[in-house]
Amino acid sequence: MSSLKGRTLFVTGASRGIGLAIALRAARDGANVAIAAKTAEPNPKLEGTIYTAAAAIEAAGGKALPMMCDIRDEAQVQACVQKTVETFGALDICVNNASAISLTGTLETTMKRYDLMHQVNTRGTFLVSRTCLPHLLQSKFTPHILNLSPPLSMKTKWFENHTAYTMAKFGMSMCVLGMAGEFKDQVAINALWPRTTIATAAVNMLGGDELMKASRTPEIMADAAHVIFTRGKDFTGNFLIDDEVLRSAGVTDFKRYQVDPNIEPTPDFFVD
Repeated sequence: MSSLKGRTLFVTGASRGIGLAIALRAARDGANVAIAAKTAEPNPKLEGTIYTAAAAIEAAGGKALPMMCDIRDEAQVQACVQKTVETFGALDICVNNASAISLTGTLETTMKRYDLMHQVNTRGTFLVSRTCLPHLLQSKFTPHILNLSPPLSMKTKWFENHTAYTMAKFGMSMCVLGMAGEFKDQVAINALWPRTTIATAAVNMLGGDELMKASRTPEIMADAAHVIFTRGKDFTGNFLIDDEVLRSAGVTDFKRYQVDPNIEPTPDFFVD
């Protein structure tokens, strides 16, 4: 696999979890990483801030730019993307990782929560992509947009228990479907989703220690993203599953990604 040395990534929600793991994997190659996330002050319920993430990225061998950014705010997104380009001279990869989740039924989903999920997931992804695209189109490398969103599977079972959340996540995937066609041969635009639950703060909130132990680590998503970023512009419009991407790159040992090697990982949503 080729290196990401010298490339600049703009990663939303990169203060922890999958976003940070993707940033760290790129940093080991010597990449530049703009961390666009909301957490600047330590939170007892959530591990990591934009500053701890920046320190980890620098320690891994990359260059970091920590920025407070609410991706619901167009002015903040524009300012952060502009600062990224001014700092590193270019923008080569956009990772839409930031997401909001509420696995609630229709009657239990308040409109405030509905709006949050759609503003962060669907609208935020569209806004960040739209703002990054003029710079991606000028990249001297193969430019990429990667949305952490699921395959578009129009089956009742993926909607019936949490319609609002599914709509918001599928909105991110629809951005891939449309933009990959719109920017064909110019920018590689793909979606990546885990086959199993991933040990993140969101999964811990949903299922506690028990579900965390029955999950894979964020590193499997980071390694899969790295494979995607080293492919050409013709690799676009794909809805990818993490272990399938790695298997295509020759990886056969997935047990090393399990939090507990003795517990079989729990299947994630949206994977048929």
